[in-house]
Amino acid sequence: MSFQPIIQRFDSIDSTNIEALRQAKAGAPEGLCIIAREQTRGRGRLDRSWQSPADAGLYMSLLLRPKFEMNAWPLITLMAALAVYDALMKTCELRTDIKWPNDLCVNDRKLCGILAETVETALGTAAVVGIGINLSSEIVPLVPAEATSVESVTGRKPDRELILHGLLKSIAERYDLLHSAAGCEHIIREWCAHSSYAMGRRVRVTLSDKAFEGTTRGLESDGALRVESAEGRMKIVRAGDVTALRSTNG
Repeated sequence: MSFQPIIQRFDSIDSTNIEALRQAKAGAPEGLCIIAREQTRGRGRLDRSWQSPADAGLYMSLLLRPKFEMNAWPLITLMAALAVYDALMKTCELRTDIKWPNDLCVNDRKLCGILAETVETALGTAAVVGIGINLSSEIVPLVPAEATSVESVTGRKPDRELILHGLLKSIAERYDLLHSAAGCEHIIREWCAHSSYAMGRRVRVTLSDKAFEGTTRGLESDGALRVESAEGRMKIVRAGDVTALRSTNG
């Protein structure tokens, strides 16, 4: 049931996610892929801005119309992170770490962010997955101190089209897998295998109204993070910011 990407390219746009949401409401089909050389109002999680200067990154949003149960939709973000991991490994020989819930990092510095949003449309509920990858070293001074780029890490200018092709191929494969009987379990197992945050990582979790520290203990079936508090209580985190308290597993 693989979707075929339908790519629309823009030189400059407010936000690839906003454009994909607009077109989803207008009845656009699954596989619509909005790509921009520059975003003027790029968005991250929690309404944060995402710096998107011209030709310094890969900025794309993909429209999906999943056929599986809504309780598995949070796994779309994990699936997208795995697809980015695959693409960067295959095209740039770059090994990244996946940080819950939606970042890819190298040496704890952010390289890629993912923003998944849902929208009600005449054809049913749809999901838009926005992916922003810092490609050029030029972007690093413009973003927070904990960021990096593919060029900064590898020392080479990456081929944006090659990464895009690899990314769409990997998303198609992993999205197909999510629709299969054991797909959810497979995505969670793969995510845990590629993330230093999955098990035994000392973290600080910041929620909207409070924060706490604990040790990660894997994922729930819907992708939520399990964190054991210092008092030994298991807390299930479905939304919030997670930061590592030290850079090694413990």
